[in-house]
Amino acid sequence: MLYNYHTHTKRCNHAVGTEREYVESAIQHGMKILGFSDHAPYLFGNSEYYSYFRMQVDELHEYVDTVRALQKEYAKDIRILCGFELEYYPQFHAEEMKFLRQAQPDYCILGQHFLENELSGIVSTKLKTDEQLSAYVSQTLEGLKTGDFLYLAHPDLPGYRFSEEVWKREYRRLCEGAKALNIPLEINLLGLREKRAYPDGRFFQIAKEVGNEIVLGLDAHDPKDLFDPLSESLASYMGDSLGLNIRKTPLL
Repeated sequence: MLYNYHTHTKRCNHAVGTEREYVESAIQHGMKILGFSDHAPYLFGNSEYYSYFRMQVDELHEYVDTVRALQKEYAKDIRILCGFELEYYPQFHAEEMKFLRQAQPDYCILGQHFLENELSGIVSTKLKTDEQLSAYVSQTLEGLKTGDFLYLAHPDLPGYRFSEEVWKREYRRLCEGAKALNIPLEINLLGLREKRAYPDGRFFQIAKEVGNEIVLGLDAHDPKDLFDPLSESLASYMGDSLGLNIRKTPLL
């Protein structure tokens, strides 16, 4: 892959490798643009809650400073971008974006891992009822409408444990909403690498019918993930077999 905007670091507590190791791996394998998008530190009002799967609030500037320094150091070899992956939590979003904008990120991607939020919600992969899927799609679309996100990561994360009529209707609503906002949807290569339930051809068949633009995201959690020919070939096969509109040029 020449462009990847979905890259994590060890600061999220479930990835390995230094930023420099990711950069050098990307250069070694011919990548032209490497976007870091580690899980953003999140402000939860006055709560002392800490998300175990994201960097801490006091690591924000260290993360940004590290990526910006590498951006300058390797400017002749690769274009490096500094971004974040985060959820849209309506109650906290405005304050969260005010906080993140201190760091002047190049972009954010939406990875909606919870319904409502982490304090009171349900993990996206554990939604069970038709009503929960509908609420999840509504919340995701509300997040996309803020204009704060470059694209939607792993859009079919909740899966298919719902009535067929409802998942078809709701995923079409999600695709149509993203299409109207001109926001791409991601084929997530981590899901392919680890044989997860996503990405699923049923979702992307709907995306084909709607005409969504599709991007590939490595969702790298290890420097070696930046060279993933098997998953790339599987993603390409999915794209070709379904006739998807996979973007060939950089997003930024």
